[in-house]
Amino acid sequence: MKNILVIMVVLFSMAVSANPGSHGTTSELKSLSQHEIEGYLNGSGMGFSKVAELSHFPGPRHVLDLKAELGLTKNQIDESQRIYEAMNGTAKRYGSRLVAKERAIELLFSSQQVDAAELDMLVKEAAMLEAQIRLSHLDAHISQKHLLSETQIKKYDEIRGYSTGHQHHH
Repeated sequence: MKNILVIMVVLFSMAVSANPGSHGTTSELKSLSQHEIEGYLNGSGMGFSKVAELSHFPGPRHVLDLKAELGLTKNQIDESQRIYEAMNGTAKRYGSRLVAKERAIELLFSSQQVDAAELDMLVKEAAMLEAQIRLSHLDAHISQKHLLSETQIKKYDEIRGYSTGHQHHH
């Protein structure tokens, strides 16, 4: 019975997470801040790509924001948009599932009857989802770098503050 209840809550949570108008319903989640929940549901970077950014692998969202300053060609803009949309879609899908897993974990604890095997499974699944989100962001940075010239990457690093020793946080 408890497993059926958990499955129902997970499915309901996934449905709620997929509904853009329902983000306010997630504010009671104890394991994630509202900012983190919104980040996962919106496919935001949330620092997952910091190693790429600081290693001269520009991010597609920022490249698109700086298209004029970087002098992007139409092809570069179109390909950057494609990379961004693919990454964002993947991150949103995994993010929605991650938020649902966190809700299921919370439900286990709020029931006061935590099953160790079920908890083990949920925590590992949540960790794998977060790994997939990070990988989708890092892969996008790799693809993005291949579209830009060295001059554009250098300009990107300068604008973002990575070449001066002062790093901007986003």
